[in-house]
Amino acid sequence: MRSYNPDLTPPWKKSAPVPEVPAEHDLVVEEVATGFCGAVIRCEAGTVTLEDRFGKHRVFPLEPRGFLLEGKVVTLVRPASGGPVRPTRTASGSIAVPGARARVARAGRIYVEGRHDAELVERVWGDDLRIEGVVVEYLEGVDDLPAIVAEFAPGPDARLGVLVDHLVPGSKESRIAAQVTSPDVLVVGHPYIDVWEAVKPSSLGIPAWPAVPRGQDWKTGVCRALGWPSDNTGAVWRAILERVHSYKDLEPALLGRVEELIDFVTAP
Repeated sequence: MRSYNPDLTPPWKKSAPVPEVPAEHDLVVEEVATGFCGAVIRCEAGTVTLEDRFGKHRVFPLEPRGFLLEGKVVTLVRPASGGPVRPTRTASGSIAVPGARARVARAGRIYVEGRHDAELVERVWGDDLRIEGVVVEYLEGVDDLPAIVAEFAPGPDARLGVLVDHLVPGSKESRIAAQVTSPDVLVVGHPYIDVWEAVKPSSLGIPAWPAVPRGQDWKTGVCRALGWPSDNTGAVWRAILERVHSYKDLEPALLGRVEELIDFVTAP
């Protein structure tokens, strides 16, 4: 049988190669998609954490052509040595502040859809949220989001951030989110049907999250497919949460959105 090259992209449409640059500590880069500019403070397998001049942290995937270095597109790669790491970190990758007291709660809030979302955010970002004085509350769904936002009465000194599950084009959630237009509200979301999916399968010892037929309860379908007890999804969630130790156990699609909400709510 004749062998063919699987890359069918015409030569004139292929992107020119860009240099690979080790993500060394204190290297200042700009993330292409968001424009977030900061210094590298941590580089793990698959992700890099940047710190901007205000001390805000964002976690980004190490994707090809994902960053600008001195205005030129580059591909960041993990340093051969793993790079120097500052000693003490919170679960989100932020610099820990030993003995720091929780700040008095801000008027601003972050709303998430359900209890599991809130517990996952607390697990990874809890220390950061207490230092920043940001309270996370859950909504039990977003069907009434426009009314909830109106009741909250957001303003410049009381910003509201909302994290929505399955926020993809054409979804019910995207249509609801589009009804919220206040400049003091930021609605962002991740592509997963349920926040369980934001936990990396490798952290749970499974090859992948199984596909669940449309119309079937997602959690129940997942439990049945994986041989987990489908009659007690609450216990399954507690077991999943115990396997989440830091941001490294979560997918970048969730990490970036939560960091974005924290930045928005705490912005001066």
